[in-house]
Amino acid sequence: MPRKRPLTEAQVRGRRVLVRVDFNVPRTEEGGVADDRRILEVLPTLRYLREEGARTILMSHLGRPGGRRDAADSLRPIVQRLSGYLGQPVPLIEEITGPKAIAEVERLADGEFAMLENLRFVPGEEKNDPEFAAALAQLGELFVEEAFGSVHRAHASTVGVAQRLPGYVGFLVEREVVGLSKLLEAPERPFVAILGGAKVRDKLPLLKSLVGRADRILIGGALAFPFLAAQGAELGATPVETGLDEEVRSFLEAARAKGTLVLLPVDLLVEIAGRREAESAAASLVPAGAIARDIGPLTRDRFYAQLSDSRTVFWNGPLGLAEDPRFAPGTREVLAGLATIPGFHVCAGGDSGRIAEDLGLTGAFQYLSTGGGAALEFLEGRELPGLAVIPDA
Repeated sequence: MPRKRPLTEAQVRGRRVLVRVDFNVPRTEEGGVADDRRILEVLPTLRYLREEGARTILMSHLGRPGGRRDAADSLRPIVQRLSGYLGQPVPLIEEITGPKAIAEVERLADGEFAMLENLRFVPGEEKNDPEFAAALAQLGELFVEEAFGSVHRAHASTVGVAQRLPGYVGFLVEREVVGLSKLLEAPERPFVAILGGAKVRDKLPLLKSLVGRADRILIGGALAFPFLAAQGAELGATPVETGLDEEVRSFLEAARAKGTLVLLPVDLLVEIAGRREAESAAASLVPAGAIARDIGPLTRDRFYAQLSDSRTVFWNGPLGLAEDPRFAPGTREVLAGLATIPGFHVCAGGDSGRIAEDLGLTGAFQYLSTGGGAALEFLEGRELPGLAVIPDA
């Protein structure tokens, strides 16, 4: 992908700069911030804007309020955390657009920040409504895209504003494009993809895009079950996404034709009702009533063997029910093995980064993407609306 126009080319001193961030962070039951990685990742950009004398207006969504105001989805806990990191107050502007919002942003001095309330309180955000986009654009003089996790959405704040103001990418988005592009543009080989998690139908486009690009694809987690079922495996009481047999077979045939090796589990850790400990079973024959939850020890060894000579690795999705200690060994041991192997390793998509952090294995990766669906669509080679609208460098 062409390099996008960087923030460092903008003249920001004394100017109102609208910055789209992705503060859609996991929250505690009480509504506080449970994981602040997405906040921390944009601090370099925000500190740069402060040092350069910008008057910065931040925009983000949070949750799915459906175009209605809901106190449970207010960004107030986010701005409290952000204010602490920046060492200065970040006021929350309740009225997202209109005269009151304009008056508040015009009061900003050089180096100060404000944040608009949750964009998804307004129906026009997700519809990329021209009137809402124009009203947002009226608040600033420049636009900075720093919400990589949202650039695959054609929303008012990601596309509509950038069509009305001079647009740039922040340091995080620039880093994401560079890091992920290394997987698309002549990756050092062997290139191995490790894919797990669920939502098989959603991940089939990514799998198909890797055929012929990756040398090997290792499939675990719930993602493996439709593949095993299509090959006649008996999976007991394991939930299996249905209606995919033809697509699965087509994918496997394409992989064979293009010389991409696909490895499926040969054994699984299963949960049996009434028994506390996990038990191993052949992937082709899970006992009746048992539920497959993780890859087994033989599969872990096979996966490590395929990683041992790798030079580029992409990981997305746990290889088991990683939040349960009984079914975390598959993900934990494969990532621990990966940490000992030299090369360029990328973690991207969904909650993969959080899982690596929870397992204490972020050190296995040279790059951890903040993007979920955006990272996966980028790797599929799709055009991302929020990036396409920013001029090339």
